[in-house]
Amino acid sequence: MFDLVCGALQSRQIQLSPAARNFLRAVIDNSRLGALPEIAAQFQALVNARSGVSDAMVESAFPIEAAQLAEVVQTLQRRFGRKLNARVVVRPDLIGGIRVVVGDEVLDTSVKARLEQMKTTLTA
Repeated sequence: MFDLVCGALQSRQIQLSPAARNFLRAVIDNSRLGALPEIAAQFQALVNARSGVSDAMVESAFPIEAAQLAEVVQTLQRRFGRKLNARVVVRPDLIGGIRVVVGDEVLDTSVKARLEQMKTTLTA
């Protein structure tokens, strides 16, 4: 199995360091290949914590241009008080506005969220 995975990585021209090869061998030998995505997520979280950066998922009803995204990220960095690695996901069901998820914090300024708030208020 190890040779198969290494062969697949090499076919994509991905070279592993000796430490990465040893880690991959340990994961495969211990039948933990299915846990690799979670291991990668936890590793990224540790790297982010050490560097003072957080991952941010920006959900938008429409595609965001690079210049607009830079402005949004700058504003969000001031709001959350740390540097952010932003990833944009287009979600037409938001109707308009954006929804931002940084760790366990959510900032929802979408039209959909506002409509839900109005619905709750009117039915209460």
